[in-house]
Amino acid sequence: MNTSVLIVDDEQEIRDSLSEVLTDEGFLTYTAENGSTALEMMDEQHYDIIISDIKMPELDGVTLLKRVKKQAPDTFVILITSYGSTETAIDAMRLGAIDYILKPLDFDELILRIKNIVLHKDLLREVHFLRQEISAKYNYEHIIGESVAMKRMYKLIEKVAPSTSTVLVSGRSGTGKELVARAIHARSERAHRPFVAINCGAIPETLFESELFGYKKGAFTGASKDKDGVFKSAVGGTLFLDEVGEIPLQIQVKLLRVIEMREIKPLGSNTIVPINVRLIAATNRDLAKEVEKGTFREDLYYRLNIIEIYCPALSERKDDIPLLVKHFVNKYNNELKRRIIGVETSAMKSLVNYNWKGEVRELENIIERAVLLSDGDMITPDDLPKRTQSATGSNYPDNLKEASRNFEKSHIVNILDRLDNDKTKAAEVLGIGLSSLYRKIDDLRIDNGAE
Repeated sequence: MNTSVLIVDDEQEIRDSLSEVLTDEGFLTYTAENGSTALEMMDEQHYDIIISDIKMPELDGVTLLKRVKKQAPDTFVILITSYGSTETAIDAMRLGAIDYILKPLDFDELILRIKNIVLHKDLLREVHFLRQEISAKYNYEHIIGESVAMKRMYKLIEKVAPSTSTVLVSGRSGTGKELVARAIHARSERAHRPFVAINCGAIPETLFESELFGYKKGAFTGASKDKDGVFKSAVGGTLFLDEVGEIPLQIQVKLLRVIEMREIKPLGSNTIVPINVRLIAATNRDLAKEVEKGTFREDLYYRLNIIEIYCPALSERKDDIPLLVKHFVNKYNNELKRRIIGVETSAMKSLVNYNWKGEVRELENIIERAVLLSDGDMITPDDLPKRTQSATGSNYPDNLKEASRNFEKSHIVNILDRLDNDKTKAAEVLGIGLSSLYRKIDDLRIDNGAE
């Protein structure tokens, strides 16, 4: 359950009895003999629930409640009171207490109330994340494509989604790696739990540890209160680490430990926090080459690369470009209040032939621009940037080595498709040995398909 409970009471017998009962129920329990001690303990650690007696020396339960609401507003407080003090307890609930319970304590009733509070806390967290994503259904609605390469990717998503295995999503920038991660999450048993995404390339090196694992108040200059890292925020759900190749080596060591031990230690804390998170990482780098160069840990690479899903570039799925164009025209018709009904053939030809270095993201930006600037009801070549109008019909990059590699990959994929992925026949048709074909499949990162 991993819910932390701080018991505050000046009577040791009550503290010990409550601690024993709650520990047996699976809660992480801590005790304090008065409100002042409780506040000191809160400086060192965050507690999900505080159970406090109202009448205590030094600092009473109501004063403690007020301080807790300021210092840790997401901590729930239950007050213990005698029959003659119920009015005080009701007043305390107006100040923010979640519940109160009367002496003598009924442990069964208290456990039931705590479990209801935990359920309430979980529901609040789910509502928060559902509200964030209510405007978008990250299923396949936002992944457009019917090409062979995309159908292979869909099939792999369907296979891996129900599992808890770590997934590495690879592909060039702009190919939709986060959409793939969200599609995996949407098809998993964690779909009702948080999906938390963080771009590792946008985090300053000095902030990596605190952003990933969180920190305690006073851990460093400016840390005025506790903060959860993305691992804690994603508990029960999916954490998406975009551009994972940007993580510094010293943080890679700690990330590896988190993956292996399934626990984190916030910066400035001595407390180990168990976590239940499904990890999906993404990269536009060749991490195997980064391993060879010594910029990425080999053990972390193999931990992340349990299953790899490759997002094909537009050059590998030209047949999808008209579908993408139609989708983006409809999208920006709605957003920009326009009525574009289509794209002229010559303009579409330019879009299909253009070398999309910015991938789908660049295509979307160009269609948004065209929808906004078009004077008629059809997008014409004049509505497109000059760089697309000059497309010659070759969809290969200018660099000869890269163009040759792209052609070789495209040709092998076409032959494999034509022969229903029969690699023995494909090798014969291509005029190379079977072992050479397998090497090329690995080197060119061709989806190996079914054997």
